[in-house]
Amino acid sequence: MNLSASSSLSSSSSSTSASTAATSWFSGIVRGRSSSIKMANKSSAADIDGGIYGGGPIKENHQFRGVMFKYGNNPIQVAFKTGDYRQQVIFIGGLTDGFLATDYLEPLAIALDKEKWSLVQFLFSSSYTGYGTSSLKQDAMELDQLISYLINKEESEGVVLLGHSTGCQDIVHYMRTNAACSRAVRGAILQAPVSDREYKATLPETASMIDLAVKMISDGRGSELMPREADPCAPITAYRYHSLFAYNGDDDMFSSDLSEDQLKQRLGHMCTIPCQIIFSMGDEYVPDYVDKKALVNRLCTAIGGAVEKVEIEWGNHSLSNRVEEAVRAIINFVKREGPTGWDDPWS
Repeated sequence: MNLSASSSLSSSSSSTSASTAATSWFSGIVRGRSSSIKMANKSSAADIDGGIYGGGPIKENHQFRGVMFKYGNNPIQVAFKTGDYRQQVIFIGGLTDGFLATDYLEPLAIALDKEKWSLVQFLFSSSYTGYGTSSLKQDAMELDQLISYLINKEESEGVVLLGHSTGCQDIVHYMRTNAACSRAVRGAILQAPVSDREYKATLPETASMIDLAVKMISDGRGSELMPREADPCAPITAYRYHSLFAYNGDDDMFSSDLSEDQLKQRLGHMCTIPCQIIFSMGDEYVPDYVDKKALVNRLCTAIGGAVEKVEIEWGNHSLSNRVEEAVRAIINFVKREGPTGWDDPWS
């Protein structure tokens, strides 16, 4: 969430070597094709003096080094990848986010590169001010396109999804779709999975705007825009406003007033993959009345399975004041659930 400003694990083993046939085991199921051998370290004239990847993912002056590419037909569907590796961490930002959404992405790219992982940042229809006219369903479809691209064009051997704020809802929704490419997801990290609804409820105009959204939806006008005062940051449809800010809306996944059964219904399917919840104990978007420790425990219980809880004391919503702790937690999770020993999920 970023409404007022831009914002017991297990792993199976048997590692693939560079001499193994380079066809990704995901590729055959997703798209029948004959595979060409892809060298792990591609050489070109540009690589001689450091090239795109040779000098690491970050240059001086906080400049990212990598490749930008299109992964779909929509003009907004652009992604940026640091590192040239066959396993990727995909960062999914929150409301109003786009590229370089959090301070920890730069040191994370460096740390991932040392572990032979790529970091992928991408734009989709919900990026920046687009969230108000998009939906979780649209987000999931575009995320699936990105993963499909990585499988078929980059020979991906699997991805870890890293969601920040409302990006956590995207991950939960995507994994519920059971899309073919979702089987390439080897783990999920939910950083700041907080309730958009509970935060918005602290603002005085919210109740009347929810009533208006309900009426517009009942009148068959859910795709029409709400008044400007409903959301000063972006145009927003009645459907999306209700989804984000109404009780039991499509985005209502992490609210503290949901029952155990409601949380289980929303999150229980995440037990099929290793998960990590990184919760900021000083999150400014969580109302003061919410018991953060109790909430994160309830979220973990609802997910079940292989879920790890990381509580970062005094951390703010984006962890800009706890960057080192954020990167350490993410890297530890990726290393435990990483490529050394992933089983072929199709077998």
